[in-house]
Amino acid sequence: MKRLILIALTLLVACGTPQEQCINANTRDLQVVDRLIRETEGNLARGYGFETVTDYKPMWIDCTPKPTTAVPQPKSRMCFESVPVTVRKEVALDLGAERAKLKSLQSKRADLAKAAESVIAQCRAKYPE
Repeated sequence: MKRLILIALTLLVACGTPQEQCINANTRDLQVVDRLIRETEGNLARGYGFETVTDYKPMWIDCTPKPTTAVPQPKSRMCFESVPVTVRKEVALDLGAERAKLKSLQSKRADLAKAAESVIAQCRAKYPE
């Protein structure tokens, strides 16, 4: 699922104007910090966080052999195999540490935003719309 979202976002970025592509490419750190700030604010509002965990669950899967010239229509077979299943679980957080992390992220965001101003201005000058 995450892979699909990443591909969709990549396609959306690729569809942007040259100016938007320039700005997005040069402000990635700022975008990441913004996402982390939103996540941390959500954690504080809820009082807990989430962790992505991959478990392996036994499931029946189709393991019919591929057709060959010797056996053009192989007999259908099912196999019992462990299949990775990714789930999001709730986790307890140290809310004091989350508040400190949020404060640190907000400070870093201010630094990155100030540095991004000149890059954005350069992108606008180079690719006027």
